Amino acid sequence: MTIVLTKPRPIRLKGRSFLALSLAPELPFEDWLAGLDDLAARSAGFFLRRPVVLDVDGLDIDKAELRKLVDDLSRRNVRVMGIEGARPSLLGADMPPAMSDGRPASDFEPPTESEADEAQDAPAVETIAAAGPAPAQATASLVVTEPVRSGQSLFFPEGDVTIVGSVASGAEVVAGGSIHVYGTLRGRALAGTTGNGSARIFCRKLEAELIAIDGFYLTAEDMEPDLRGQAVQVWLESNGLKTGILG
Repeated sequence: MTIVLTKPRPIRLKGRSFLALSLAPELPFEDWLAGLDDLAARSAGFFLRRPVVLDVDGLDIDKAELRKLVDDLSRRNVRVMGIEGARPSLLGADMPPAMSDGRPASDFEPPTESEADEAQDAPAVETIAAAGPAPAQATASLVVTEPVRSGQSLFFPEGDVTIVGSVASGAEVVAGGSIHVYGTLRGRALAGTTGNGSARIFCRKLEAELIAIDGFYLTAEDMEPDLRGQAVQVWLESNGLKTGILG
């Protein structure tokens, strides 16, 4: 009998970046969790399928308190993928791994009750990305020639996004550069998410639920009423968002 020894194929390890939601709990945890429960009641499914990083930097807690917090979040269907800012003595084999050097990104805003109802009726969440093999040189812009429908998330950290159409309520556009919408912006637009404070947001008709640049954001309630339905540009100035009517 001849025994043939074959060399096993090497395991390929690849690095990849993902956008995660960061939760920064406050003491006492009971009060903070009560606020989280209120958010979950108003925005059912907001944390569903979202990767979450728990930021405990600066909190004076022990290992048992941190483990209980992770368990309490798990019971609320908040799955913690990693913990940031924790001392090594607080972590263990039964805890999510330590994470560090996360890059700041635009804040998430929970949907209103009407948006949550619409999301339940919408199809499963779909992510739009540039298809095909990666080019030799990263492209600086992405042009989308169709509307972004409710439940879709368009993510393009490499540069600007131009949408020849509208962004529906419940949809999300995330760009590393500026965002141009040649129709109605009803969903969420998050520009400059890779630390680009010079990014801007332009739209022909503003009906947005949330606009953000480099982590600074405005919700629909924060926007001036006379901006609704207007052609608007948004930019970052002095650690705050500025808005102006075009034309």
